[in-house]
Amino acid sequence: MSDRAAQLRGIRAWLVFFVVCLVLSGATAFPLVHELRWTEDVLRHLPAPDALTDWITRVRRGLDTADSDYPFLLYGTDWLAFAHLVIAVAFYGPYRDPVRNIWVVEFGMIACAGIVPLALICGPIRGIPFWWTVIDMAFGVFGVLPLYVVRRRIKRLEALTPHDPTCNTSTGPATGIHL
Repeated sequence: MSDRAAQLRGIRAWLVFFVVCLVLSGATAFPLVHELRWTEDVLRHLPAPDALTDWITRVRRGLDTADSDYPFLLYGTDWLAFAHLVIAVAFYGPYRDPVRNIWVVEFGMIACAGIVPLALICGPIRGIPFWWTVIDMAFGVFGVLPLYVVRRRIKRLEALTPHDPTCNTSTGPATGIHL
């Protein structure tokens, strides 16, 4: 297997891993009410910290109330889930042509970095315990790691890819526009 093929294979494997995690993260936003009931039941049978159990119970009660009295509020989490799925689709571009679509990976890295200030600002405003805010920030930290690996591999792949010197790189080598 050539170096170029090995890089491409590695990029695609990391992208599939990232997309699967993104889809799973999004898909879990649809059944929140049921998930929290299940999580609360599981925590009752485990030696879980009281702070975690109390928080999950509080959130479950809030969701139960919203679900029974104001179900339209949960529509927001449906849109959150949908956004995860749509963002996951965007990563088909770098899967297909990593060098040309590296910007999608960089966009994902910026989005992961944005999780940290969002959690630090909105968490306290919404009454989220700091330790839970740290868990939320971990999604950004752990999300950026595979994207960082992918970006480095794309840069290596780009170095292995022959360039057409007659092609204007500002418009991109795949456009076919030559100046």
